Amino acid sequence: MSDVILKVENISKQYRLGLVGTGSLGHDLNRTWAKLRGKEDPYLKIGSVNDRNAAADSEYVWALKDINFEVKRGEILGIIGKNGAGKSTLLKILSRVTSPSTGSIKVGGRMASLLEVGTGMHPELTGRENIYLNGAILGMTKSEVASKIDEIIEFSGCQMYIDTPVKRYSSGMGVRLGFAVAAFLEPDILVVDEVLAVGDAEFQKKAIGKMQDISNAGGRTVLFVSHNMASIQNLCQRIILLDYGSISIDTIDVEKGINHYLKDERRDINTSIKDRKDRVGRGNILFTEVEILNDKNEPINTIISGADIFIKFSSEQLSEVKGYLSIAFTITRANGEILSLFSNDFTNNTFAVKANSSSFTFKCRIPNFPMTEGVYDSNISLKIDGVMEDWIRKAFTLTVINGDFYNTGKINPASHGGVLIDHQWTQEKVI
Repeated sequence: MSDVILKVENISKQYRLGLVGTGSLGHDLNRTWAKLRGKEDPYLKIGSVNDRNAAADSEYVWALKDINFEVKRGEILGIIGKNGAGKSTLLKILSRVTSPSTGSIKVGGRMASLLEVGTGMHPELTGRENIYLNGAILGMTKSEVASKIDEIIEFSGCQMYIDTPVKRYSSGMGVRLGFAVAAFLEPDILVVDEVLAVGDAEFQKKAIGKMQDISNAGGRTVLFVSHNMASIQNLCQRIILLDYGSISIDTIDVEKGINHYLKDERRDINTSIKDRKDRVGRGNILFTEVEILNDKNEPINTIISGADIFIKFSSEQLSEVKGYLSIAFTITRANGEILSLFSNDFTNNTFAVKANSSSFTFKCRIPNFPMTEGVYDSNISLKIDGVMEDWIRKAFTLTVINGDFYNTGKINPASHGGVLIDHQWTQEKVI
């Protein structure tokens, strides 16, 4: 059909565990001999499913297996799934960063991708020079890029640093400029991975609005990957749910697909943190346990609004590493919307890690716990000198019941939901 701009047919991607490529001269020769005879690659017939919670029964693993779908011009497609489901691998194949093991892709236009911080940016060039470089890569003339450059710079918010080398940019600045370049240089297909999570809330809102605009007004196609289901629901007209490298759901009923994903995610929370396999990071230091404690240092299962609580994090050092540690966690709705973020970086509490350390324990005190009744999730992260060591999505839950938050002898109402904020009223004038 003429309105189909992207067609993915029988895409699969196989990796050999622990090695790059085939891993041996013998395997390479077997593959080459099969190819010369017009035969199928013999190593494509075996392989484990990409289930991070199970031990592999083969030295090969399928990151993706038999992926088929079409995307229409002007459609906004959300791609969701747990860590390790194959989302980023799929986008890298679509963006021609890597090749599929089997299958084919038919693209009916220009594609721009924002897959990770700094994608497509040359660190030694300035922001302005990188805009022209990306335009040239997309096949645009210098005058075409020049006609858009003021809009790109203004949208990115990087005016002050636009003539500074990109290597000096923070991760947030890099994402803002990268997105602005990808969105304003008018690609037919815009591919955006989870990178928007690096930006602040205001920029995320601007970016989602821009993606809606280029789809509605420009008739361009957007492929959007996110763990934030609120963003997926607000933006996408259709979603694909990936599970263990295969398409589990492909539906225009976005709410149904999101509910299926959230229900599946809750199974991970019941797995002990030490045993979680869907974690991200270098892994020199890993979380082993999280406990919620009351003001008497006793473990609790339920938090009362307005109570003083502590959240205790235990971790283990597996490899020698040293530097300054940043630990953070969120309070998040089930749909991924972050209500609050806590970090020792915010409070200037500095923790140093020594190479010969073996384990660490940290506590975060939250006075007058401000959430209303409900069940909340928490993502946790641990960095050394700014490099991610361990990140676990939905690591634990916080079950909250309403209490006397305002210290008035009354239980705070549950009807309004959200965050409780201490406040006072005065009457200034009587008429």
